[in-house]
Amino acid sequence: MTKNSLRLGIAVLMLLMAPLAGFAASNASQEIATATTHAKMAANAGDVTHAIMHFHHVINCLVGPKGKQFDAAPGNPCKDMGNGAINDVNQKSPEHAQLLKVLAVAEQALHAHKLEATQRYALRIAKELKTINSDY
Repeated sequence: MTKNSLRLGIAVLMLLMAPLAGFAASNASQEIATATTHAKMAANAGDVTHAIMHFHHVINCLVGPKGKQFDAAPGNPCKDMGNGAINDVNQKSPEHAQLLKVLAVAEQALHAHKLEATQRYALRIAKELKTINSDY
């Protein structure tokens, strides 16, 4: 094999793989955007029950259907988008660490008993997710 044919083969391979490189980031972006929407819905919920349902949606979008925190009962607004934002970003990236922190806040929010508390959690989650998603 000549140097030129090897270079051509590598170039073709890179072109074929390029769409796949952005695939996980695109999934993560969609999942984060959907989680952000549900955090905002939690902030605007009229009662704690509805806010908590939206926190479950946030968690489901973050962990994906195979995550141990995943709860199918309240629904999965990120169905067929990917494997959960936490799994669809680079595990060594700053975004991954930020998503883990957001997940911890969302899990805390599930135990809120007052609407004002759920609203504070929801606004914090939405703000963090919006910051993370601006990178995609």
